[in-house]
This record gives sequence, structure tokens and C-alpha cells, in this order.
Amino acid sequence: MQELHANVSSKKFYFHQHLQYFVVMENKDHSKSNMQKVALTALAGTSIEWYDFFLYGAAAALIFPTAFFGEATPSTALILSLLTFAAGFIARPIGGIIFGHYGDRVGRKKTLVIALILMGVSSTLIGLLPTYAMIGVTAPILLTSLRFAQGLAIGGQWGGAMLLVTESAPPNQRGYYGAFAQAGAPVGVILANLAFIVTSSLVSEESFYSWGWRIPFLASAVLIGISMYIQINLEDTKAFKELQAMTGDGQHSNKIIRRSPIIEAIKKYPSRISLAAGAFLSIQVTFYILIAFLLAYGVSSAEISRDDMLAAVLIASAIMVPCQFIFSSYSDKHGRKGIFMAGAVLTGLWAFAIFPLVDTGNFGLVVLAISAGLIFVGMMYGPQAAFFTELFSTEVRYSGATLGYQFGAILGGAFAPTIAAFLWNNYGIFWVSVYISFASFLTLLSVMALTETYQKNLSDE
Repeated sequence: MQELHANVSSKKFYFHQHLQYFVVMENKDHSKSNMQKVALTALAGTSIEWYDFFLYGAAAALIFPTAFFGEATPSTALILSLLTFAAGFIARPIGGIIFGHYGDRVGRKKTLVIALILMGVSSTLIGLLPTYAMIGVTAPILLTSLRFAQGLAIGGQWGGAMLLVTESAPPNQRGYYGAFAQAGAPVGVILANLAFIVTSSLVSEESFYSWGWRIPFLASAVLIGISMYIQINLEDTKAFKELQAMTGDGQHSNKIIRRSPIIEAIKKYPSRISLAAGAFLSIQVTFYILIAFLLAYGVSSAEISRDDMLAAVLIASAIMVPCQFIFSSYSDKHGRKGIFMAGAVLTGLWAFAIFPLVDTGNFGLVVLAISAGLIFVGMMYGPQAAFFTELFSTEVRYSGATLGYQFGAILGGAFAPTIAAFLWNNYGIFWVSVYISFASFLTLLSVMALTETYQKNLSDE
């Protein structure tokens, strides 16, 4: 009888062990499936958001000088058009402050949804905007205003999408999953350039400059649909829910709820915000020179066709995407700083090869010039989401990471195409390479001054 009882107990034990195993495995599968849904949704949202932002960059170099600054000389019109491009960057820190405040107060998801809707509406309205020939000086004023709204949206979008992914990811895969949010930038470039290439191939040259360029902007309305999907189907991050639970007990509510997260972030992490901005300089300067300024330079100086330049940027951006995932996964195992600094050094050196390769007029060498540049940028940009997430504590993470990112954006990217055009016109193209290299040197110094973060627990304050 005892033997029978022991046998039954043993079977029960093994049954419960196996049941527990299957429950754990089912939870792991569900968690992995949910993480993939979050990552792919963040990729879709950021891709269309950046598509809108970069669509403007391509149009500012190729379309808007004629459409909105028709009475100025070609070189002046180009600089004026690129200055409206810069208006989006000026708005980005403001958007970062506004959305960062609410992102740390009401949640990552709600704030991201609002940012995506703002971008979708702004970009669609650009597609409906009358030109200078129709309403005169009011046209560039309205164009600049809508570009400013785009900047506000992108200023809030990055922090929301980046934290939605990295705060939800397993600790040893924050770099890899963070790359989904980062991949939105090169994918957005691909979509923007592809939209112009396809549209221009379907209509005549005259029709493209007259009304065809509007079609890619009108397609931005799809962002509103993605925003609704995120609102309905995704939950906020575990880290933010834990923060809400902690503040709900009343012990920390005065400290976290009543104070402004932006002010708290600046008071708590002034040096980290400044160094994060410095770490972003090389990425921004190099990226926008490669995808915006180089379009105008290649067409006018090297006499490469508009579609060939767009295709070269498209191919290079497609190469950049998988490279970002490789570098981000590497940073999960070996740290963020080493791969980031290597990217800064290689970018600074490659700056002196870009324009001689483009000047050959050979399509393959143009693709090489842009591709290598974007690969080196990807060594920094891929791991950046996880790196910036880990620099700040949960209650001010949206604000702190966004401030570092957006101030780096305005210092590095806002006037990069305009400065490059000025240096090229007045001193020669060599000085544009010096400009890129100098930005890379400042990034190298900034990253060296930051601490390694890849083994940090995001719950640690």
C-alpha cells in the first residue's frame, strides 16, 4: 500500500513538473510573440514617420527650390529651401520637451500615438499646399509652418517608439530590439526615395514638378491608421507600469508626479544629456549630408541624374538596415561604447573618400560612397536606442533620452545640408569632408566620457 501511495505521489510530482514546464514555455512563447508584435509595430510607425520627414528632405533638395522659391536664383533658392528643412530640426527639441513631459507622466504609448497623428496630418497637408506661383510669399510661410509641425512630431515620436521597444525587451536583447525603432530611419529613406522614383516614372517630368511630387506626401495619411492600431492593440511598457504602481501607493507621488519630468531630468542628469547630444552629432551631420545635400551635389556637380542619385541613396539605406541589427546585437554582448566609438572613427576617415567617389560620376562608386558612410553611421545609430535608454532612470527616461537625442539633432542635423552647401559654394567640397570629420571627433570624445551601460538593470534608480 505504501509502495502504491509512493508511486502515485511520484507520478503526481512528475505531472506537476511537466505542467509547470509547459506553462513556463507557453508564457515564454507568448512573451516572445508579444515582443515581436511591439517591435514590428514600432518599426512600421517609425518607418512611416521618418518617411514623411525624409520625403521633405528629398523634396527640399529637388522640388521646393522651384515650387516655393521660384523668384530667387537657383543657388539662393536651394539654400532657402534647405533652411525650411532646418525648421523641422529647430522644432524637434521643443517637441521633445512637450512629448517627453507627457511621456513620463501619462505613458509611452499615448504620447507616441499623438506624435504619429500630428506627423500624418502635417505631411498630408504639405501635399495639398499651393505653390509660390499660386499664392505668393504665403506659400513658403505655410510650408515652413508645416515643416515645424513635422519637427514637433518627430521630436516626440523617437522617445515613444524607442522606449516602447527597449523597456519591453529582455535585458540581454535591448540593443537588438532597439534596432527595430532605429531601423525606421533608413527604411523611411528607402520609402521616401522609392516614392519619388516610382511617381516620377509614372508621370512626365513636367507633371512631376507640377503636381506629381504631391502624391508621396498625400500617402502619409496611412500614419493615422497605424496610430489607431497602436492605441487599440499595444500595452504600455512594463517599466512605466511599475513606475505607475510605485507612485500609486502615495509614497513617491510628490517626488515623481508633481514635478516636471523635463526639469527633473535636467537637474539629475545635466552632463549625461549634454554628452548624449554630443554622441549624436556625427550621426546627424553625416546622415543628412549623405541623404539630402548629396542629392543636390551629385545632380549639379557630378551631373548624375536625379533618379540615379535617389536610387543610390535607396540602395545604401537598404544595406544600412541589416547592418544596424548586427551592430546592435554585438553591443548586447560586448557593450555599447566600443562599437559606437569605432563608428565615429570610421565615419571621420571615410568623410574624405565620399566626394571624390561621387565626382567620378560612376553609379557603382556613388553607391559605395554612400553605403560605406551609412554603414559606419549604423555602427552608432543601431545601438543608440539601448544606449540612451540605459543612461536615464525610469521616471525621467523619456525626457532625458529625448532631450539628448533632439539637442544633438538640432546641433548636428538641422543645418548640416545648409552648412555643407555654404562650404561647397564658398570654400570647396573638401571642407564639407572636414566638417563631417570634426563632428565625428566630437562624438568620439562624448562617448568616451560616458559610462558603459549594457549590463544595467532598467529598474535601478
